[in-house]
Amino acid sequence: MTERNSWFRRHRKTAVPYLLALPAVVWLIALFLIPLVVMLVKSLETCSPITGSCEMAWNWSIFHLEWSMFHKQFFTSLRYAGIATVIDLLLAFPIAYFIAFFSGRRKNFFLLMLLVPFFISFVIRTIIWQFLLSNSGIVLTVLRDLHLVGADYRILGTSTAVIAGMAYNYLPFTALPLYVSLERIDSSILDAGADLYAGKVMRFVKVVLPLCIPGIFAAFLLTFIPALGDYVNQQVLGGISNTMIGTIIQNLFLVNANYPGGSALSAILMGVSLIGILAYAKIVGTKSIGEYL
Repeated sequence: MTERNSWFRRHRKTAVPYLLALPAVVWLIALFLIPLVVMLVKSLETCSPITGSCEMAWNWSIFHLEWSMFHKQFFTSLRYAGIATVIDLLLAFPIAYFIAFFSGRRKNFFLLMLLVPFFISFVIRTIIWQFLLSNSGIVLTVLRDLHLVGADYRILGTSTAVIAGMAYNYLPFTALPLYVSLERIDSSILDAGADLYAGKVMRFVKVVLPLCIPGIFAAFLLTFIPALGDYVNQQVLGGISNTMIGTIIQNLFLVNANYPGGSALSAILMGVSLIGILAYAKIVGTKSIGEYL
């Protein structure tokens, strides 16, 4: 008994971090790892459209089949997500820069205002955009009154509406990592640049921009990856001609009950996302990932 207590006292400090991490590990295994394995297993099965029963067939060709059928939707999703992410970077950087360097005591207030959209459901925000961009909505009404567009011009049901909705919904995902990276810049470094007769533009290019590059990469990933699999904006704001891969996956699972096909496309989409994460780790460094993501 004494030896057991002595062993416990010796290893108690070592075991405490693992015990504290145990709930999170169990949570990740139950709600992430196991569903991921089930999805990968499902992608290799063959299912009967009549009975709905599935059996393992190690059907590796399904990945090539699904890619050949829906690769256009993949490239559409990549294009839309890329454009929306670039728009968010251009819009969010001035906002984050202002909050980090010029907001003063109102910094918390501006951050709260930046997070206010998260207090409303993602779907509700997208539906509101549907009303705004409709033919009788405020956007087109104002543009027609100013004679900037014709009477038959429309936005809803086009790629422009989908990209605009995605850029709006994912803007906070871009702004917050940018703010974190900018807020960590020591103001004394900027003062040193001023002492060396560097103007505001030169200090921004030579000091601020290089120091916040990890935050820019993190903001890009946090925006691009969820936008890549988005289907709500496309279904609410888009049309048949701009179908994204997220919509295809949803229909395969919920409409066609094609679980192997949906699982295969999900695995391909996950692979594309992992490539982006690995590229980020390679360029920026693994030590910087946890600081911004």
